[in-house]
Amino acid sequence: MNVNLTAMTQTVTTTLTTVGLRLLGAIAVWIIGRRVIGIVLGVLGRALTKQSMDPTLIRYIHSAVAALLNVVMVIAILGFFGVETTSFAALIAAAGVAIGMAWSGLLSNFAGGVFLVILQPFKVGDFIAAAGVTGTVEELGLFATTVNTPDNVKTIVGNGKIFGDTIQNFSANSYRRVDLTAQLAHDVEPEVAIALLKSALVGVANVNAEPAPIVELLTFNLSGPVLAVRPYCSNSHYWQVYFDTNRLICDTFAHAGFPVPEQHYTVRRSEDACSFQALILSQESPRLWRY
Repeated sequence: MNVNLTAMTQTVTTTLTTVGLRLLGAIAVWIIGRRVIGIVLGVLGRALTKQSMDPTLIRYIHSAVAALLNVVMVIAILGFFGVETTSFAALIAAAGVAIGMAWSGLLSNFAGGVFLVILQPFKVGDFIAAAGVTGTVEELGLFATTVNTPDNVKTIVGNGKIFGDTIQNFSANSYRRVDLTAQLAHDVEPEVAIALLKSALVGVANVNAEPAPIVELLTFNLSGPVLAVRPYCSNSHYWQVYFDTNRLICDTFAHAGFPVPEQHYTVRRSEDACSFQALILSQESPRLWRY
């Protein structure tokens, strides 16, 4: 009886000693690991900041590295308690695959956000057109970008959709062109109208002197010649120049006494004893009507 009790006591003592040592080792790994992770993240953050990287991208990298290091530390702690870390790592990998498949859309948006931050096709404050949305970028988030449209509608678009689509950045260049047309009547000489508009466009506020505004003969229609009127301006003054130039075209032609453009039709009629024919020239094409 005494022998069994002594053996039991020794077994319990050995077990408690082993568990205690493992617990102390796990605590030591936890304390040291947290300090090491903090040091690594601090050094990484300072290094990325010195590289003048975008703050959003720095937060992305910081969070990803922190999560990875914490997972490694947890696996190391479990190893002190005899847990098979290989199986545990395989379980984490399988869980990661399952979560990735379930959250494929979110991960796509996350990846799109990372590439948008790295490549920087636009920044907050730029006027862009992407994924069917046109407006000013208000925020570039982790999963989505917030765009405020010209009619003051706050629109949130997934980063994956934006990055996978064509992106037009109207603010990237120092100026852009305003494309307008001016309709002339048949009796107006295009050279006279072009000269009047070129001299008048100089007086429109915020129109660039270089490159100079373009006024040229563009095409013809049933109402007469059509002029291309193309001043240049900065993106912030686009709509002001757009509306002022339209008003300028109207006022310039009115003061010059140009007639209002009209579509002209010609009707010819011939009669004989049996029938008559009328040839009508319409907008689409000449048609011969028989009665």
